[in-house]
This record gives sequence, structure tokens and C-alpha cells, in this order.
Amino acid sequence: MAKAVAKKPVLVPLGDRVLIQATKGNTKTAAGIILPEALADDMEMKRGTVVAVGPGRVVDGKLVAVSVKKGDDVIFKKWADKLTFEGEEYFIAGEHDLVATIN
Repeated sequence: MAKAVAKKPVLVPLGDRVLIQATKGNTKTAAGIILPEALADDMEMKRGTVVAVGPGRVVDGKLVAVSVKKGDDVIFKKWADKLTFEGEEYFIAGEHDLVATIN
């Protein structure tokens, strides 16, 4: 008889939401001023890597896929929801909260 293997839980965003793992941003300004971590956290935008993407949203009865994919580096608005899952910190944001991809 084979032993049952425990399946690791996976977060899957719903709709047009995107799961992002934040990357530590540069806490130094272009002029060379070093920002304290508390101030750096208060900046308008954050940077991260897309971990998972929802299926998209329905427009006029058709599914429109999200425009980013797993592994993309993105800049997103700071008010994305923060969550902790399996000891890791993530942000979950709607596609409309993504500002840019970094190529």
C-alpha cells in the first residue's frame, strides 16, 4: 500500500488579481541620500515579482486574461493587500493596481 503524500497548499488568485512577492527596493535616492526603512515603506509604489495570476475578468461575456504572467517584475501601488502564507509575505493586487512591468 502506497503512502499518501501531503499536498502543499497553493495560493491561487481569483478574477483579475495578481499575487506578488515584494522585492527589497533601493533605499537610496538618485541623489545618493539613504532613506530609513520606515520612510522607504511609505513610498507611493512598490516593486515585486509575480508569483501567481488569476484567470482574468469577464467583459461582455468573454474572459479577458490578465496582462502579466508568473515571473514578471512589476511596480504596483502601495495599497495592495498584504498577506502572510506559509511563512512568506505576499501582496495581492487587482490588475488595475499594477503600474508597469520591468523588462
